[in-house]
Amino acid sequence: MAFAQWTRSMEWLAAASEDPRACKEEWQNGSTGVTLLAAGRFWDVLVVPEDLGLRVAELLEELPLLNPGPCLLDARRRHVGFLLPPEPHAVWIGTGLRLLGRGTWIAAPAPHCRWGALRWLVPPDGTGTLTMPEVLEVALQRCASELSRLQGNPAPLTDSQLTPAEFPGDGPLVPSPRPAESETFRSPQRAEMRRLYGDRSPVVPPRRRPTIRQDRPAVPARSEHQ
Repeated sequence: MAFAQWTRSMEWLAAASEDPRACKEEWQNGSTGVTLLAAGRFWDVLVVPEDLGLRVAELLEELPLLNPGPCLLDARRRHVGFLLPPEPHAVWIGTGLRLLGRGTWIAAPAPHCRWGALRWLVPPDGTGTLTMPEVLEVALQRCASELSRLQGNPAPLTDSQLTPAEFPGDGPLVPSPRPAESETFRSPQRAEMRRLYGDRSPVVPPRRRPTIRQDRPAVPARSEHQ
């Protein structure tokens, strides 16, 4: 990474920190080289299981005419995080998927870090390039289908096969098996799939659904006399 691009990338990524100056100091001279960055302001993070995330990252880099957004690997927790444009009312559905938005944090190394247990598979380029959700959704579905065939798993469940217990709350969130507590990807959401299914959790295909804003004012119907 050239020095000018490295500087630009560092400035862009550090902007998500509560203290950008201290953040850059830690990256350059700190003992850990890792800082906490807030999700939901400049970008969201979609956390994906490692085996699926690595395949998706490779596929995105092979697509012509597409500049993939930043992608972070946490090898210890076996997660891959894709940085997406903020979508406060979007919902991602799928086994092992978690969307981190406003109110959550990730631990991130310097943008030039391409080694170690916590490293960038695709580092930020400093221009604000992010992975488009629509492209990521298609890549996730394709790679998840390939993994399912290779592992000899049953076909993923369709919407008609999902029970109401798998859609808690007001939104269509399908919980995934509870992962080990992650020091990299922190979220207040906690999965309940293990409680519902034990160790035999059904495979839910990855997909994205926008949610309807509850605060949107209703549009009055027009009468025939108007």
